[in-house]
Order: sequence, then structure tokens, then C-alpha cells
Amino acid sequence: MRTVTHVLASGGNAAAVRQSDIFDPNNGGIQGKVDLGDAAVLDKAVDAALAAQPAWAATNPQRRARVMFKFKELVEANMDELAHMLSIEHGKVIADSKGDIQRGLEVIEFCCGIPHVLKGEYTQGAGPGIDVYSMRQPIGIGAGITPFNFPAMIPMWMFGPAIATGNAFILKPSERDPSVPVRLTELMLEAGLPEGILQCLHGDKEMVDAILDHPAIGGVSFVGSSDIAHYVYQRGVAAGKRVQAMGGAKNHGIVLPDADLDQVVNDLSGAAFGSAGERCMALPVVVPVGEDTADRLREKMIPAMEALRVGVSTDEEAHYGPVVNPAHKQRVENWIQTGVDEGAELVVDGRGFSLQGHEDGCFIGPSLFDRVTPDMESYKEEIFGPVLQIVRAKNFEEALALPSQHQYGNGVAIFTRNGHAAREFASRVNVGMVGINVPIPVPVAYHSFGGWKRSAFGDTNQHGMEGVKFWTKVKTITQRWPDGTADGGNKDAFVIPTMG
Repeated sequence: MRTVTHVLASGGNAAAVRQSDIFDPNNGGIQGKVDLGDAAVLDKAVDAALAAQPAWAATNPQRRARVMFKFKELVEANMDELAHMLSIEHGKVIADSKGDIQRGLEVIEFCCGIPHVLKGEYTQGAGPGIDVYSMRQPIGIGAGITPFNFPAMIPMWMFGPAIATGNAFILKPSERDPSVPVRLTELMLEAGLPEGILQCLHGDKEMVDAILDHPAIGGVSFVGSSDIAHYVYQRGVAAGKRVQAMGGAKNHGIVLPDADLDQVVNDLSGAAFGSAGERCMALPVVVPVGEDTADRLREKMIPAMEALRVGVSTDEEAHYGPVVNPAHKQRVENWIQTGVDEGAELVVDGRGFSLQGHEDGCFIGPSLFDRVTPDMESYKEEIFGPVLQIVRAKNFEEALALPSQHQYGNGVAIFTRNGHAAREFASRVNVGMVGINVPIPVPVAYHSFGGWKRSAFGDTNQHGMEGVKFWTKVKTITQRWPDGTADGGNKDAFVIPTMG
């Protein structure tokens, strides 16, 4: 049985004290072990980072960008290996795994342009003989705590901008599927990154708390559930760190009566059930406006769901694979039962799904609820599985209020042919990311990713210029070069620019 261990700088090897199981979601069995680190392991990583970071920060941005270019080439050359590794630990099908990797690479592509985005501001003649300019400097050591559902994309979202801007970075991926983050770390070193600049440590809450408390770590980025995101934010800020903590979601898709329902159903099939619904940008709630729209949507949705193929993660014809492990399968099925107990109409029940030859696998068929209401706990909370809920709205204002008043505010979509309605919705909805006829509105890498309300804690979003700002601090210089004689003959008093 294989063991996944930490990637530390030379001389930083650590003996495993505890281990956690890595499940094979296709059969429900254990396929490996991962070492769980502690504060002592973190100390070794921080010592290596402290030793390596000043020289890396002093490396000019163009040379740092070249490492990013090489890393991108290596990931692309190893795409098939990485996708297979990801699929057999997470359970998502190969196509989704490649998408996971590619979306991370798009942030790396943005980081290849780091010399341009690090340029500061300059004002000549801000006062008599006075110039003012600013520079962005790295915070020092950053850390990332990433979830199981995107083991390639989210680590690259974090360590790409952090490293490109001159920081050292400590990655703590999910212990459920740790192999791809380890391999990405190895490929970054192969690309020419100095030892100690990127290290990958495994662990559970003990490691998370050690990261949040360590005085040498200046910033922490987190993605996970909202309760833990809030905890990470509070504890990290209390320790004097800057923290961005992305939490859960309950994204809504508003369907106006004029929408192309065939396109909507096609979009929902992927957005609600793709990757077994284990995405913070999944679309698990659809809000048709008007009873006729709801009835027509439901009628079209059922055969579309019946056509979905659930298979093992390496099945090229499968639309989605198993959920990540047996405990998560049980959690999703418990939420389905909660919906039934609360009085929602279970139109399609995905529980009890069995795949021949993989009867113990973590598979759940697509499920559909209708007549879900906002007071139900199954609507309020994130199910994180292949479950779609229909919440009927009488009119546009009621549909607008549902995502706006929900505790989560990650993403939302509206489906319509009416430009005015779409514009009004995008302006007024109380949600961080909006799609107009786009079911999963994840921004491209040179924009920023981030939700509102309990979907995000902290003031700065992921990647794009927001990511650059998070991993750097601004220094502003006001300078004067007096035009006097060698003995200081020019005795004019210094005048602050705003007073001159």
C-alpha cells in the first residue's frame, strides 16, 4: 500500500507520527495512506522558507516568470498522468480532472506576466523637486489550505500568484486526495524553483492550527466549508495575519419564462451533476419563474437526468463518477432524506445506485427535488452532491430575493433572452459572481474569484490582480534630490507635497 508524504526542502524530512486513509471512491476501499504532520514538521518547512525567500524575492520578476513558463510546460506534458492520479483519488471523471488542472494552469499563465502587473505607480513633481513612487513587495511566507474537490486548480490559484510575487509558500492540501498537490510541487521544483520556496505538508486540524498560529507566516489562503472558513479567518487574523477564506455556496439558477429551456436543461445537467456536484460553483438550485415555466422545466429535466451516465472515474463515457469517500456518500444521502422529511417532493431518487462490479463504490445517482421552500434546512445548507432542487418563484422580484437573502453568496446565474432583465438582475443581486446564460460563472484567471456573505471571509479575492494584492504589500517612497552646492547651499525647507 502506497504512502504519500510531505515535500520538504533538503534536510527537512520528518518521520510520520500519524497517518490518514486515502480511499478509492470507485470501490470504497483504502488505496493508500498519507502522513499527517504536526507543528514540528511545519517548523522545519518554515525554517527552509525563511532561508530561501529573501534570495527569491531579490530575483527579478522576469526570471521568476520563466519558472512559471517552465512549470506550465511540465504540467501540460504530464497532463494525462496528473488527470489519472486525480481521478482515482477524487472520483471525478478524466475529462473533469483535466478541466481541474487546466483552470489552475490559466492562473499560472496569468502569473507568467508578473513583471507587468508588479509595476508600481509614479508621480513626478508631486512637490518642489519631489517625486513619489510605490512598489509591491512580497509579504514573506504564505500558506494555502486547500479542499478535496479541486486538488489541482485551487493549489495553483494560491501558490502561483504567491510565488510569482516573490514569496515562499507552504501548501497544506486535503488529506483525502493529496497525490496531485505533491506532484505539482515536484514539477515546480523541476521547473527551476529554488528549494524551500514551495513545500507541501499534509495534516488535519493540528496542522491547520499550527499554520494559523505560526508567527513567521504572513498570509493564509483557505477554501472549504463556511464554518471552517470563519474559524480560519478569525484565528488567523487574531494572530496578525492577512487571511482570505472562501467558504460554502448554494448557487441559484434563475429561469425566466422567455429562456431557452432546452439550453437551460443542458446547462443544468452539467452544472448541477458534473463532478458529482462536489463544486462550490455547482448549480444545485434552479428557480423557475411562474408555474408554467416550472412545469415545463421539470418535464424536460427528468429525461435529461435519466440520460446521465454514472461510471467509474476512468470511464470516458461517464458524465460523472463517485463522490470522494464513503463518509461523504452517507452525508449526501442523509441530506436527501432530510429533504423528504421536510416535505419536498423527491421526483428522482439517486440513492441506492449500484454499479456492477463496483457495488461498494461511492456512487450516488442524480436526484431531483421539486417544491422546495426557503424554510427547509436542505435548501439553506450546502449538500455538495448530485442533487438538484427546484424552488418555484411567482415573479422576478421573488426570484431575485432568493439568492440575495440566502446565507451564501458565491455564484448565481440567470437564464433569459431579455437584456434589460439580465442587466437589472446582475446589478441588484446580492451575490459575488453572476452568470448571464452562463451556468457556472467562474471568472477567467485575469479577473478575480470570490463570493459574498458566508461564502467568503476577508477583503481580497482569489487570483487576478486581487491575488497579486493579497500576496504583496505596498511601499510608498517620497524622494527629493536637492539641487544645491556641495556645502549644502540650498537651504529651502522641505515642503510636504499636499502643503506646497
